[in-house]
Amino acid sequence: MADDPDDPDDAAGGDAAETILVAGTASHVGKSTVAAGLCRRLADAGVDVAPFKAQNMSNEARAVLRPEAVRGDDGGASGTGAPDRDDPAFGEIGVSQYVQARAAGVRPTTDHNPVLLKPRGEGESQLVVDGVAVGHYAAGDYYDEHWSDALAAAEAAHARLAAAHDVVVAEGAGSIAEINFHDRDLANVETARFADARILLVADIERGGVFASIIGTLDLLPDDVRERVAGVVITKFRGDRSLLDPGITAVEERTGVPVLAVLPYDDPGLPDEDSVSLPAPDERKVRGADDGVPDSRSVTVAVPRLPQASNTADVDPLADTPGVRVAFVPLDAPLSDFDAVVLTGTKNTADDLRAAREAGLHERLRGFDGPVVGLCGGYQLLGERLVDADVEGVGAEATVEGLGLLPVETAFSEAKRVAPAEWTIDGCGPLAGASGVVAGYEIHAGETRVSGAGPESIETPFSAADREPVTLGAAAGDVLGTYLHGLFENDAAREAFVDTVFERAGVPRPSERPFADRSERDPHARAADLVGSVPLGSLLAASPSENQR
Repeated sequence: MADDPDDPDDAAGGDAAETILVAGTASHVGKSTVAAGLCRRLADAGVDVAPFKAQNMSNEARAVLRPEAVRGDDGGASGTGAPDRDDPAFGEIGVSQYVQARAAGVRPTTDHNPVLLKPRGEGESQLVVDGVAVGHYAAGDYYDEHWSDALAAAEAAHARLAAAHDVVVAEGAGSIAEINFHDRDLANVETARFADARILLVADIERGGVFASIIGTLDLLPDDVRERVAGVVITKFRGDRSLLDPGITAVEERTGVPVLAVLPYDDPGLPDEDSVSLPAPDERKVRGADDGVPDSRSVTVAVPRLPQASNTADVDPLADTPGVRVAFVPLDAPLSDFDAVVLTGTKNTADDLRAAREAGLHERLRGFDGPVVGLCGGYQLLGERLVDADVEGVGAEATVEGLGLLPVETAFSEAKRVAPAEWTIDGCGPLAGASGVVAGYEIHAGETRVSGAGPESIETPFSAADREPVTLGAAAGDVLGTYLHGLFENDAAREAFVDTVFERAGVPRPSERPFADRSERDPHARAADLVGSVPLGSLLAASPSENQR
C-alpha cells in the first residue's frame, strides 16, 4: 500500500530522517511554541522525533547530557580556540530546546542546541559550543573567528540526530529574511541547506502587517531556500477567521505558497527563552493576576529587574500558584507594597551588583520585612562581596561589595559548574517546613563560601554528597540563597515558601491549591492542541518544490 501523506507515521517513513524547519518572519512570532507542539503531536502519533536549533541566543538555559560524540580532551570545543579543560558530562542548551525535547519524549542533550550565545551586555556574548563555554566575544569577533567552527558543530549535531530519529523539528531564530546575515545565518539559511529541510514559515498577526511580512519574507529569501518553503502558519489570531480569507487567497496567488493553518491566540504556558517577554528595566509587569483570586486574598512577590537577568523562568511556578502574583519591578522601585522578594539569576553578576547598589536596592532590602530568596546569581548578590570578579572580564574591580544580607562571599574562577542536581532539603527561613529531596540544575561560575562572620551566623538548608552545604545555599533569618535552578518546581519548596509568604503577610491562603497533578496543565499537550490544524502530510510527505508554482 502506498504511504498516506496525511498519516504522520507514513509521512515519516523511509531510511533518512526528514527535517522540518520552523522559521519566522520576525522574532517572537511563536516559533518555539509551534516547534514544541509539532514535537508533541508527532510523538503522540508514534513518530520518533527530536528537536534542534543550530544556534540560539538566550540567557534561559538548562543543564543537559553531552553525547559521547562531543566528549574530548577540550570538552568538545575542538577548533574553537578554547584551552584544554576537563571533559564535562553535562552542558548548556537553550530552554526552548529543553522543553521541545521533553515534548518529543526524548532525553535533552546538547545536540538539540549545539551553539548557544548568552548575551552579557556591551554587545558581547558568551559562546557555548556543544554545551561548553568557550569564551566571551563581540559579535564581529564571533563571526570572523568562530562561526565556521560553530557551523561544523551544528552540522555534526544535526547529522547525529537525523541518524537516530525519523523526524527532526528544527527551530529557526529571529527572521529568516535578514538579508544582511544570509551568508552566516546558522539557525535559518544554513540549517535549511545542510538539513535538506522543508520550511514552515510562521507569521504573527497580532503585531499587524501579517500579509506584508509573509510576502516580503518570501521575496527576500535566497532562491534555493525559497523553494523549500512548504507553507505558512499564521499565529496569535483573535476573532472571525473568515475575515482573513481575502488576504490568504491573495498571498497564495502571489507566492504559490499555501497558508496551512491559522492558529488562535493562546499561551500554552511554555517558558520564554529570551528577554522579549520581560519588561524593560524601568517598567513593571505582573504575572499571575488572572487566576480568579481577588487581590485582597493574594500576595505579591517582587522580582527586581536585573539588567542582565537570566533564568527568570525560575519564578514561573510562583505565578502559576493561585493567589500569588509575581511583579517584575525596576531596581529602584520601593518594596514596601510587596510581601516577598526573589532575586533571579544574572549573566553578569558583578555589573548587576553594581547596578543594584547604585539603585539603592541593598538599603531597601535591609529594611524589608518579609522573605527574601536569591537564586543562583541572586544568591551571589545577597552575599557580602564578590572576590576575583575581574575573572569575568566585566570591570577592573577584583572585589565588589555585595548587598550584605547573607554572611557569605563568592569567589570567581575560570571554571563553570553545569550539572543536574538532587539535594536533600531541611527547610528554614523562607523555606521553613520543607523537607525531603529537591531536584533541578546548576549553571554558574564562582563558588560561595562562608565569609568572616563565621558559620554560626548562618543555616545551610541543603545538603548533598561530597559538597560543602554553603556551596549549595545558605539562610539567615528571613533571607535565603541557593544555586538550585528550578527550586520552585519542587512542590515541597514551593509550598513552604508560599505558606511562609501568606503567613508573614497576614493573609489567609486561598483554599485553591496548585494543581496536584501538574499534567492537568501540561504545556506540551496544550501546544500540540494549538498546532492541531497544521497538516503534517504537507510538511513531511512531498518534495519542497511541489508546493511552488
